[in-house]
Amino acid sequence: MASRGRILIVDDEANARSALGEILRDEGYVTETAADGFKALGKLEDFSPDVILTDLKMPGLDGIAFMEKGRAAAPGAVFVVMTAFGTISSAVDAVKRGAENYLTKPLDPEALTAVVERAMEKARLLSETRRLRDRLRERNAFGHIISSDPKMQAVLNLVGQVGPSKASVLIAGESGTGKELIAEAIHLASPRAKMPFVRLHCAALAESLLESELFGHERGAFTGAVNRREGRFRLADGGSLLLDEIGEIPLGTQVKLLRFLQERTFERVGGNETLKVDVRIIAATNRNLRAEMARGTFREDLFYRLNVVTVELPALRERRSDIGALASFFLRRYAAENGKNIAGIADKALDAMTRYSWPGNVRELENAVERAVVLCDMTEIEIQHLPTAVVPEREREGPPPIPGSTIQDLERYAILKTLEACGGSTSKAATVLGVSPRKIQYKLHEYTQKNESGGPSSVR
Repeated sequence: MASRGRILIVDDEANARSALGEILRDEGYVTETAADGFKALGKLEDFSPDVILTDLKMPGLDGIAFMEKGRAAAPGAVFVVMTAFGTISSAVDAVKRGAENYLTKPLDPEALTAVVERAMEKARLLSETRRLRDRLRERNAFGHIISSDPKMQAVLNLVGQVGPSKASVLIAGESGTGKELIAEAIHLASPRAKMPFVRLHCAALAESLLESELFGHERGAFTGAVNRREGRFRLADGGSLLLDEIGEIPLGTQVKLLRFLQERTFERVGGNETLKVDVRIIAATNRNLRAEMARGTFREDLFYRLNVVTVELPALRERRSDIGALASFFLRRYAAENGKNIAGIADKALDAMTRYSWPGNVRELENAVERAVVLCDMTEIEIQHLPTAVVPEREREGPPPIPGSTIQDLERYAILKTLEACGGSTSKAATVLGVSPRKIQYKLHEYTQKNESGGPSSVR
């Protein structure tokens, strides 16, 4: 018979250890015993128990002290404490300190097996949670979720906790922060991981089309509905449905979505048949839904149905330590796609990227790196390969990249560099460039105005 789990029994009474071991082995558990807390600590690493059954009153290292040390040595183990009837208060204190449950002596075999079974179930859940968190970290190592920032690590830990549950999740964050990636991570961290993960961008569809996409429609339900069509709820049956930009859903559709969340049933557009599916809802938004509720554009009851657990994604400017790793990841991807042999990112370029605020977040960073790869004809990404939003023209070295610059960029560079070479003389610069001095003066005035409004004024 396969083992039901591993139990370490810690008690200074030999007869008690022997009796407990016999009862639990008969129940299918693998057991090990220790006569005191110190001996038990020595067995934790080799035996790796799922559940630790320990007496409270022991010489040397008592049950409470052993539990505190043991939790550090075996963080995945679940503790159950044993105590005499007259010292139940000590057992209650142990539960407050982290024990799963307590038993009073003399032990009742039925109570023992029931408590141990519940403790073993919790140990299995803890083990599964750790495994899922490890899987998320492994995905992180392979570049799916790239971050060493404490804020994002807290997000990943939350994903590991909420993933195995059935709770609806609301992911909030600015555009481009990776809400869809986190939604997929939640799905993969759940028992639904092998079932469909279906996405729907709610802002991209009119109300009538949105309802059809969500719930499906019957033939003839509206003009153009020549066949029955299944909606995203049916497609996601058994899995997860990501409703991206949930704040864009019209009030009428919100009512139907609320009904689904309450009853798990719906009808196709134009149909009467009530359908039931098992779908976990993950919603994402870049809006402040509480503000939308105050304006009356988002239902309060729907908000609380969706907002069982909230995952707040930090903006990229709040996790600047990740910019270098993300940029390197995108560099490798787009260099391979474009057949470029680019070794890395120059220090000045990386410094500029780290200082930039990235209002478009990770998506903007990805686009900037892809652009740089396309324009780069060197072994490293340099400042001149980055967009002017990231590196203003006045901070650049060398001519603007071609392609990648406008006629105005090239003209400005030519005028300012020629003026620099001519000692600031507009007449000499005009002669070199073949234009009138008035043209040079007009352009200088234009550049000055841009500089006063935050634009570039010179080129190095």
